Amino acid sequence: MTAQTLSDAERVIKFVEIYCLTPEGAQVGQPLKLADFQKRFIQDIYDNPATTRRAIMSIARKNGKSALIACLLLAHICGPMRVKNSQIVSGAQSRDQAALVFELASKIINQNPALQQITRIIPSQKSIIGLKDNVTYKALSADGSTAHGLSPVLAILDESGQVKGPSNGFLDAVMTSQGAHANPLQIFISTQAPTDADFFSVLIDDAIMADDPKTVLHLYQSDQDCDLMDKEQWDKANPALGLFRSESDLEEQLKQAARLPSMEAMSRNLLLNQRVSLERLAFAPTIVKDNNGESDWAAFRANTVHMGLDLSRINDLTAAVICCDDGEHIHTKTFAFTPLGGISERSRRDKVPYDTWADQDVLFAPPGDTLDYEMIASWLMATLDAEGVQIATIHFDRWRAREFFAACDRVGFATLAERNEIGQGYQSMSPRLEALETALLKRQLLLDNHPVMNMGMSNALAAVDPAGNRKLVKPKENGPKIDAAVALLMAAYPCINKEEGIGADISHWIG
Repeated sequence: MTAQTLSDAERVIKFVEIYCLTPEGAQVGQPLKLADFQKRFIQDIYDNPATTRRAIMSIARKNGKSALIACLLLAHICGPMRVKNSQIVSGAQSRDQAALVFELASKIINQNPALQQITRIIPSQKSIIGLKDNVTYKALSADGSTAHGLSPVLAILDESGQVKGPSNGFLDAVMTSQGAHANPLQIFISTQAPTDADFFSVLIDDAIMADDPKTVLHLYQSDQDCDLMDKEQWDKANPALGLFRSESDLEEQLKQAARLPSMEAMSRNLLLNQRVSLERLAFAPTIVKDNNGESDWAAFRANTVHMGLDLSRINDLTAAVICCDDGEHIHTKTFAFTPLGGISERSRRDKVPYDTWADQDVLFAPPGDTLDYEMIASWLMATLDAEGVQIATIHFDRWRAREFFAACDRVGFATLAERNEIGQGYQSMSPRLEALETALLKRQLLLDNHPVMNMGMSNALAAVDPAGNRKLVKPKENGPKIDAAVALLMAAYPCINKEEGIGADISHWIG
């Protein structure tokens, strides 16, 4: 069959498999072999009798999305689908993701002298020029330059599932910038978004309902309520499984998700390509119950003691948690504080029995409408001094920390303790959450069955960012508090990781 008799899809496939070499990984430098599911997508786009206006592929993570995008871009930059004097763009929500596609395309070019002769790469601009027909490609990101002023004949959007809500300015600019062309093409390749209201979900649902012949949809997803370990379901979301998607890696990640409830939502979304909210309970109630044994003050006297501190608004709940490791268990003690003034109203508002807990001395409720940090510091000093306990390190969120430590210095509480500021973002909290989960699963903690700690552990949600990092969030503004759970994350981490002091932990500098 000659080049003149090949269809557009066949020419694209032939171009990719002859000129594009695998850009990275175990097969780097070898001819890139398209999988059958990728060929079907290309065929449906380029051999569509109705002429494709929009193409959508939704697929689980690590199934070659970015490499496929890079190959399609090259087919339009210097391959069979190039259009003279045209612009093409790829877009992503972050600079890093946008740069990834550009770098993959650049690596493919740099491995083939034939492609080098007909292209020019401009790294500083994340741009590639197709020299034969003066085609200009540029990688765009939502947190960088926008598509205003461009008129691309092709726009490929990567990881649109990361867009929260029905749209954003960046997407609007890209999607409305192609009006000058008779047959422009938009391609969206991404893992599913978490909710029905998010942009990529709206795009998929519209494609299903409208049944427009100009729209191509390839949706690979597991059944919504499937068992995580059902291998038949893995294939539904991972068509590259056994090719360039490692089955052993997928199995290991899903086994971990089956053990750790806080990872299930993330795994269903990213690994099984299900539309599922990334906010789920962080800790299984049965696991918390198994760790609710009684801690021993003698352990705190004999071992290094770390404190986690989660300060609240001055008329809300504040929690301090101390932890120590005796070689067998991680002992914890929880201390909670809220002002006595307005405690009944807050109990009704939050549906939490603060007033009853104050009467039972479960939490310390000093008089007044606001928390007095000197009073809290004095109470902690008196309580710990009475038990002969010395604090070695204090791990804290920066919010109102300056005022609290000024109060500590005035009353003389823990003035020699190292003070470690811990960022509360995903990067700092994710390793702490994973470490705490591991200790809980090993039944290493003694949580004292403290009501405030139980409240925090039973209500904390695990939110997940697009990179898979996690942190604790509370379910809603007015409701059960998670302060004690957050304080536990900070206090337990140096015990679990056998850290002694600030030198072993630098994550608070980058969190």
